[in-house]
Amino acid sequence: MKKQSSGFDNTKKTLIILMDVLIFHLSFILSFLLRYNWNIPQYNYISYESASPFIILVFIFLNIMFGNYVMYNKQKTDFVYLTIIVQFFMSILIMAMTFFGRWFTFPRTIILISFLVSSILLTIWRLIVFKLYLKVDGTKKVLVVGDEISCKRAVLNINQAKNDRHIVTHVILSNYLENLKENIDQFDIVYCSSKLNEEIRTKIYELVIRNNKQLFLSTSFENLVMINPNIMNIEDESIIEIKGFRISPEEDLVKRIIDFTVALVMLIIVSPIMLITAVLVKVTSKGPVLYKQVRITKGQREFNILKFRTMSATAEKESGPVLASANDARVTPLGKYLRSLRIDELPQLINVLKGDMSLVGPRPERPFFVDQFIAINQYYDLRHNIRAGITGFAQVYGKYASDFNSKLNFDLLYIQKYSLLFDIKILLQTIKILFDKVSSKGVDEEELDNLTDSTFPENIKVIE
Repeated sequence: MKKQSSGFDNTKKTLIILMDVLIFHLSFILSFLLRYNWNIPQYNYISYESASPFIILVFIFLNIMFGNYVMYNKQKTDFVYLTIIVQFFMSILIMAMTFFGRWFTFPRTIILISFLVSSILLTIWRLIVFKLYLKVDGTKKVLVVGDEISCKRAVLNINQAKNDRHIVTHVILSNYLENLKENIDQFDIVYCSSKLNEEIRTKIYELVIRNNKQLFLSTSFENLVMINPNIMNIEDESIIEIKGFRISPEEDLVKRIIDFTVALVMLIIVSPIMLITAVLVKVTSKGPVLYKQVRITKGQREFNILKFRTMSATAEKESGPVLASANDARVTPLGKYLRSLRIDELPQLINVLKGDMSLVGPRPERPFFVDQFIAINQYYDLRHNIRAGITGFAQVYGKYASDFNSKLNFDLLYIQKYSLLFDIKILLQTIKILFDKVSSKGVDEEELDNLTDSTFPENIKVIE
């Protein structure tokens, strides 16, 4: 039995990180050489040597948080702008570190030169690694198992991915186990896209594991509840304790303290941007500067969310409540830019100070739609076990106007995986999506609505 390659495992990632650190360090040496005509003054360089351990630790932390070492969902341009973003933050943080560390002989010109040098060298290196990754790990063939609608949705989603890392080659709609056995050598990954009979599901898992294939599962409720379980030992038996969709009171208190502190600091920092935006909104269209709308937060409680107005003042006068969509005709010309840059969300920092919202959490929805969504999906109210957020897991990894079920899965996954470090990662990656046009777009609702009448692409073998 041939064992499948594990791809870029942790050992390879560690080597990549070490090489990143080496290139980053060499970029500083090169910057010193360029700045001082190949004759580095010792009293300047010794400041860098003293600060370098802290600089390198922050460098590794930021790159991990921005996802630079996760490659399956990337394309070449991602590495370019992610490298520049991280190095920009590094420049600011290095200036702060050298000030508080009293390394005053660390030249500010070196920070500027190293930003340019490190951005170029790291980008070249990461593009080489990415090319090797694609060549070594290759494209993975995916076999999708489930009912017709869920399989079509899975195919549509995978086909819209940034790269060709995963390609659906087979779809099995019935007689799952028998058809899976017959085609076991023709794919790398089995994706169970819908709920299956427990007996059949267990046998599929066993078959996949014994044949060293990868297994993908949908984020259905029964799968989500198994995330981050607590393992208990009672006498001679190990028991799995399922975690509810909540965070502990202690975590909630720490999260609230951090939310209040960060929101207050951010309001002070972005106040000039908010003032300019307020003036632009007022002079470019009729209506109030701020837009208030009733939303739902923790405990099903209603509150007024604050935003800079991006639509005409009478946007829903005739249509009534309507969900945001791609290319929404109600959005003003200025509103398009405010939305794409997420500037319209800045007034929500006031909501965070008041305790209505958190910096990170499920995006708050309107009561009109919450009632509809709960009627369709009985688990929807679980997202209200924590405060609503300005940004969230769904906003970073999903699309701007994805359908509510997809967003709900992200929200429940966020609650199950919650940690302070996870919040920091989402906050940092929110910056990334400003440069990613896909994140600002809505899902193609017409394609989703037509799944029932659509057919599978011709290059996919459908087995019934």
